[in-house]
Amino acid sequence: MNNENEQLKSDLLINDEKIKNLNFKIPWYYSLWTISILILSTFSTYSISFIVAIIFLFKRNKIMKKHKDSISILLSDVEKINNKYILLNDEIKMKEKHFEDLCESNENKLKELSNLLDKKKVEIDKFDSENQDKFKLIEELKIEKERLDNLIKDKNILKDNINTLNSHLEELKNEREELRDINTTLKNKKEELKRLSEELIQTEDEVLLQSFGLYNPKYDFENSDEYMEKLKEIREMQKLLIRNKTGVKYSDSWTVDGSVQKGRTMTNQNIKTALKLFNSECDIAMSKVSFKNIDSIEKRIRKAFTDTNKLNTSNKVSIKENYLNLKIDELYLYYEYLQMKEEEKEEQRALREQMKEEALVQKEIENQKRKLKKEELQFKNELLRLKSTIPEDENDKLEWEQKINSIEEKLALLSKDLDDVLNREQNTRAGHVYIISNIGSFGENIYKIGVTRRLDPTERINELSSASVPFKYDIHATIFSEDAPKLESALHKAFDNKRVNKVNNRKEFFEVTLDEIRSEVEKNFDKTVEYTKLAEAQEYRQTLKIQELNNKLA
Repeated sequence: MNNENEQLKSDLLINDEKIKNLNFKIPWYYSLWTISILILSTFSTYSISFIVAIIFLFKRNKIMKKHKDSISILLSDVEKINNKYILLNDEIKMKEKHFEDLCESNENKLKELSNLLDKKKVEIDKFDSENQDKFKLIEELKIEKERLDNLIKDKNILKDNINTLNSHLEELKNEREELRDINTTLKNKKEELKRLSEELIQTEDEVLLQSFGLYNPKYDFENSDEYMEKLKEIREMQKLLIRNKTGVKYSDSWTVDGSVQKGRTMTNQNIKTALKLFNSECDIAMSKVSFKNIDSIEKRIRKAFTDTNKLNTSNKVSIKENYLNLKIDELYLYYEYLQMKEEEKEEQRALREQMKEEALVQKEIENQKRKLKKEELQFKNELLRLKSTIPEDENDKLEWEQKINSIEEKLALLSKDLDDVLNREQNTRAGHVYIISNIGSFGENIYKIGVTRRLDPTERINELSSASVPFKYDIHATIFSEDAPKLESALHKAFDNKRVNKVNNRKEFFEVTLDEIRSEVEKNFDKTVEYTKLAEAQEYRQTLKIQELNNKLA
């Protein structure tokens, strides 16, 4: 079809060229005007003009025929082209018709395919919906299969275990008889253990809790003698309850072999046994009392009271609450009595320490007095000797006067030092308040604030740096005061809530900064005090360096 179209286009182009090449122009001398003129001139020129006219007419007709033939050929070609065009046009129409039919057919097929596709989609959705549950079921089956596999493995393991157990079964059967005997023994022991466990009151948890507790005294006596007097009073009250039988419950209707008298004798014996057992338990418990277990000891006494009464139920004898309460009072009195005795021992130790310190101070003062008086006597003798020998030479006399002035100045200083020593001897409150630390032993910002009447306070501080602490104390300040105990007391009171030991006030350690101490000193002391802020702690720092070096070498 495409080739025919191309051919038709080519033929049309050739005809266009032919049409362009057609020349319908007739020479002027062959025109009808010229021939007519020649014919008309025949009458004047006779036959020559006519002949020429005939010739021109003939030529003209020949030319016209030639042109007519060309046109006929061209028309024939045009007709052929036209026929081809008609054929092509018909063929195109047929093709168009075929194409339209084909399009229509394709559209119908497309509609059918679209309908079919919609149906398939519905079927696919239905299939997916139906298979979704199947997929879920497949996953569940996979999980179940895995579980079953695990169960099979477990079963195999159990089977192996069963085989192993079966191998020991015979041994166990042989031991079963022995275990029955042991179980019988254990049962008896468990009963006994249960009974003993109920009696055991002082457990580790209770001890731990009590060790952190604070005891509130029930009595407030001044000294141990007053506590002992109260203890005697309570014990006399217990004896009175025993003598009058008002501390126990008993039955007067008890008889033995029909005899009321024998019944009373048996009852008295039972009362005596019950009280003796209870008192023994109380004495044993009280002998172990301490600040850690006071509550546990009370529970133990109450438990002994209950157990004693249970044991004597069949005898119709029981100890009364009034007797138990006296024992509880005795417990706390005895505990506070022990505490008071310990405090008095501590006070006695502190008093002995103070007396020892006073003796050392007095000895130090006496030695200083002897030393100063000896020096004073030497200078006075030297002064008398110089004054008794007055030189005559002026130069020697000038040197002599300078020596006398020097000795008199030294005597004045010695006199002042001696007055200070005598003042210290008479004024027992004069002394030094010292502020010291020991970071190697106690850490940073822990200071001891104490007082000493020693003439040289460093001697007392060196004594504190004895074998009781691993490192020496560092001195941050020593403050001389005419009333050193008052200044010390003021500082202790200011830092009371910062004590390291909040129970024993004789332990003079405080968790404060040196700036806080300086501030309180300024409030209570109006003279200048020199402070050493940085603790030297030489031995401690050298120890750290040695430890660091050892760690590197390790």
